[in-house]
Amino acid sequence: MAATMSNVEEIRNRVILGEFNVKNVHSSDFPGNYPGYDDTWDMQKFQKVPTMAIEKVFIYNNTSIVQDEVLAHRLGLVPIRADPRLFEYRNTGEEASEEEGSEIDTIQLQLKIKCSRNPRASKDSSDPRELYLNHMVYSRDIKWVPLGNQADVFADAVIGPVHDDILIAQLRPGHELDIVMHCVKGLGKDHAKFSPVATASYRLLPEITLLEPVEGEKAERLKRCFSRGVIDIEDVNGKKVAKVVNSRLDTCSREVLRHDDLKKLVKIGRLRDHFIFTVESTGILAPDVLVTEAIKVLMTKCQRFLNELDSTDME
Repeated sequence: MAATMSNVEEIRNRVILGEFNVKNVHSSDFPGNYPGYDDTWDMQKFQKVPTMAIEKVFIYNNTSIVQDEVLAHRLGLVPIRADPRLFEYRNTGEEASEEEGSEIDTIQLQLKIKCSRNPRASKDSSDPRELYLNHMVYSRDIKWVPLGNQADVFADAVIGPVHDDILIAQLRPGHELDIVMHCVKGLGKDHAKFSPVATASYRLLPEITLLEPVEGEKAERLKRCFSRGVIDIEDVNGKKVAKVVNSRLDTCSREVLRHDDLKKLVKIGRLRDHFIFTVESTGILAPDVLVTEAIKVLMTKCQRFLNELDSTDME
């Protein structure tokens, strides 16, 4: 049924959350209000922000139970802390693949570790942490080996794994790893290891409106129905009264709609034109830097599109 003029404005500007469904969200009703432009900031834009990741793994010795190809795959997915803006892309092609990396396009890392028995371990102990030395290989064991003048250029930088507690392999006495890794600059659209973000999403700003004063025990229950910090209890003339403090913190779980005596006292919705963007970085670059670089990628694409329009002969 068509909407009446009295609630057209509300439908344009609000998304009403019902008990079992979401109303007024069909984009074809009001194409002018469709938030499709916000899809510009999906994962695809961040996948075009370059990062540094392990591309080649040279295994000189691996006597652990982890196969070479599995070990190389695990190492390739370890996030590397290095500013990609300070490096160049490596040349592609068969000839370039045989060339060794240089200080302007390659970071060299090394993992060299050997497990041995702990001579000070108790004879009655069965704990591997006490019996063996270096039996757990973590990302902290990966060391940076400067190439050329990198030691001077990146004297103040800390190049290496973002997290130092990533488990790579488990060893036993006699097992040894001797590995050299080369990191290069790449894009997440080519391989997931180059992705600078874990998640990138947006949501509409929640809006919570109390239709009637909620007091006493109902106010306490209403507060528990929402995320912490959304509803607060204030003292008004000796009575506990519920008050909406920060609706932004709400996850829109609609828990309040399970209470028959409360669901008619509150109205839950979202603002159609207020978007909250969330970018979770892998730690290689700060989130604000990622957004800035993604904006530059978008500007470059827009400029390329405008140049194509200018270069096209209009008949």
